[in-house]
Amino acid sequence: MGVINDKKKYTYEDYLKTPEDVRFELIEGNLIVTPSPVPYHQWVVKNLLYELERFVRKNKVGKVFDAPCDVYLDEENVLQPDILFISNERIDIIGEKKIEGAPELVIEVLSESTAYRDLVKKKKIYAKFGVKEYWIVDPIEKTLDIYFLKENIFELKEKFYSNDIVVSLLLPGLKIKLSEIFEF
Repeated sequence: MGVINDKKKYTYEDYLKTPEDVRFELIEGNLIVTPSPVPYHQWVVKNLLYELERFVRKNKVGKVFDAPCDVYLDEENVLQPDILFISNERIDIIGEKKIEGAPELVIEVLSESTAYRDLVKKKKIYAKFGVKEYWIVDPIEKTLDIYFLKENIFELKEKFYSNDIVVSLLLPGLKIKLSEIFEF
């Protein structure tokens, strides 16, 4: 992971000029290069994506996307969450080339190179732009924390451990066996 740091604030226009074969995010005007995740990280993402997608399709409540998919929040913040959900009521934020606004649900699976960014910087940005529910998944500790937006600040609603069943305030009826997500 590296920040392109030449004291310049970058914009979405600069972001569009980055190479397609390298994963970048634009965070508070800083272009940040992110290395490819390790296989176990991707396994956890895939398992979560499968469960969420299955629920969303069955209940016809919206759309689910996974990285790399640009979420444009403003000229200085373009993020690529591991998984995101957009409800049918906000389907119009799905643009031709990017998501144009805050999804209702964002899921980040921690990795060595992104943990600080996911837990601090991106969490603050997602709250500022109105993401309603933010999940932080720790594949090493085998936990999942659900934060819910309250007055522009995320409040920890519940911490789930590997033997728990995850439930969401945003998606009533969703139940995910966490042990199956981490099973490799």
